[in-house]
Amino acid sequence: MASTSLAFPSLQPQFRSSRKSHKRSNRRFVSFPIHASVSEKSSVPVPPAAVEQHEPSKLPIRKIPGKYGLPFIGPVADRLDYFYNQGRDEYFKSRIQKYQSTVFRANIPPGPLITSNPRVIVLLDGKSFPVLFDVTKVEKKDLFTGTFMPSTDLTGGYRVLSYLDPSEPNHGKIKSLIFFLLKSRRDKVIPEFHSSYTELFETLESELAAKGKSNFGEANDQAAFNFLSRALYGTNPADTKLGNDGPGLVQKWVVFQLSPILVLGLPKFVEELTLHSFRLPPFLVKSDYQRLYDFFYESSGHVLDEAERLGISREEACHNLLFATCFNSFGGMKILFPNMLKQIGRAGVKLHTELAREIRTVVRSNGGKVTMAAMEQMPLMKSVVYESLRIEPPVSLQFGKAKRDFVIESHDAAFEIKEGEMIFGYQPFATKDPKIFDRAEEFVPDRFVGEEGERLLKHVLWSNGPETESPTVGNKQCAGKDLVVLFSRLLVVELFLLYDSFEIEVGTSALGSAVTVTSLKRASF
Repeated sequence: MASTSLAFPSLQPQFRSSRKSHKRSNRRFVSFPIHASVSEKSSVPVPPAAVEQHEPSKLPIRKIPGKYGLPFIGPVADRLDYFYNQGRDEYFKSRIQKYQSTVFRANIPPGPLITSNPRVIVLLDGKSFPVLFDVTKVEKKDLFTGTFMPSTDLTGGYRVLSYLDPSEPNHGKIKSLIFFLLKSRRDKVIPEFHSSYTELFETLESELAAKGKSNFGEANDQAAFNFLSRALYGTNPADTKLGNDGPGLVQKWVVFQLSPILVLGLPKFVEELTLHSFRLPPFLVKSDYQRLYDFFYESSGHVLDEAERLGISREEACHNLLFATCFNSFGGMKILFPNMLKQIGRAGVKLHTELAREIRTVVRSNGGKVTMAAMEQMPLMKSVVYESLRIEPPVSLQFGKAKRDFVIESHDAAFEIKEGEMIFGYQPFATKDPKIFDRAEEFVPDRFVGEEGERLLKHVLWSNGPETESPTVGNKQCAGKDLVVLFSRLLVVELFLLYDSFEIEVGTSALGSAVTVTSLKRASF
């Protein structure tokens, strides 16, 4: 859920010549020193990017098809289809077929009684979808979760960065603060990832030995929270009052924000009459949230000092740091990492062998060190990460409200959008657009290798912007775009430095895939 996850200013590869031994546990894991380097170039402040000017559309103007139905009845009927009768993907596919258009009108949950206006214009192709990134045309105020906004009681009474439009003064200040945080901790990211995910693999091996299988999600949640805390704040949660409770507290808090748009596996009528019709009361997680807040406040002194310099109170800054770390970054890792493991695991031994060979060869040729520069020499590994982000983007829903009248284009027609209309995009359809990608529904590991593959990166949109563009204080692109790519690459690298192959079982969860590891084959070459 990374549309505003933690920032990582311009990553620049750089070699280091010193060689340093790095001991792991007595479990005899393969040892490779880890080094990180990030450019000193600041990402703030940066003016908004110039908007590309397009010639008037030559496609025929078509009236946007679709109906919203009767008040209350139409939105509730659509909500039942969306969640239960059809499911989200079929809900959209059936309407594409019905209207013979990837642009149409529909209701998007939650609808009554949580939001008064569930009516949106749906965009389901890779050509029309990017208008949602153009802040000269669409407003992003209070639209992070869609047609409803969770109570600010869940964020200390503040509208945090994800809900701010770039036109609001606090947007630039808070995004600048997050850029500052990452710049100040840039050298810690790769070493702390190595440390935290070494612990994860030790946990997986121990559980496999004892039970014959291991829940990747549970181990990943703890590793992700530990990594973010250690890398960004220099604090090990286990050494504080928070202990190992962080992931559980975060997940409970996130459910209170997203319950109107989640299916948790309860009986349909229970979910409809509770989660999808009424907001869960924030006071039920107040004490849990306070524990998280205290942890971040005590761990982020130098960042809070910078916040005051920027004109942000320490309290507001801390609530934003908590949200960016726990909702955006931890939430993104919770969704993305199991999805990546699922795709790579299903691809089979041939891909595993190719990845292991590429990764180990490059690391050895770089003095046994894992650096950003070394990872740039791993085209297959990089492509696998991009393909994972393409086929199952961690943030699937995007919203924007039209600031003025304008025309959008699908592949087949043009459509007039009126000022004030809500626009919605379902990203997995846009990034699996068959008119842009061959074998669009398939996981193709080497899709982005070579010049032709690199040209397709502009259609990888997971970060609330094209992969070929960068976050600034003037746009809504994921502030942590570079960081997400970096730690996704690190997961693949760490995995195949240790193992030749692995096997998994896959189920579903409210936020994505549930992955169980059933076999890990230790590195043999």
